[in-house]
Amino acid sequence: MEVRLALWVNDKDNVATVFCNDAAGGTELTLRSKSGAGEQITAADSIPYGHKIAVRDIRKGEHIIKYGESIGAASTDIRRGDYVHVHNMEALRGRGDL
Repeated sequence: MEVRLALWVNDKDNVATVFCNDAAGGTELTLRSKSGAGEQITAADSIPYGHKIAVRDIRKGEHIIKYGESIGAASTDIRRGDYVHVHNMEALRGRGDL
């Protein structure tokens, strides 16, 4: 049986990285933390290999945290299990206006 895994690297993170090829909407993933602890999370959408899944609800304007660092902000409300990418987040670095 294939293990469908999402890695949650830092306790501060509100996203994890998906490591399986077939994470269609409804797919159950094992959310694995740095300590090795695991829990189940359901992908709400199709999520490509190496992309992000929300590990908790994230409100519009809240920072997206990956590897313990902000990588952007939610441009809309994001629910646990949602695919997190350019359609629902915006970059905050290198914009020149901050």
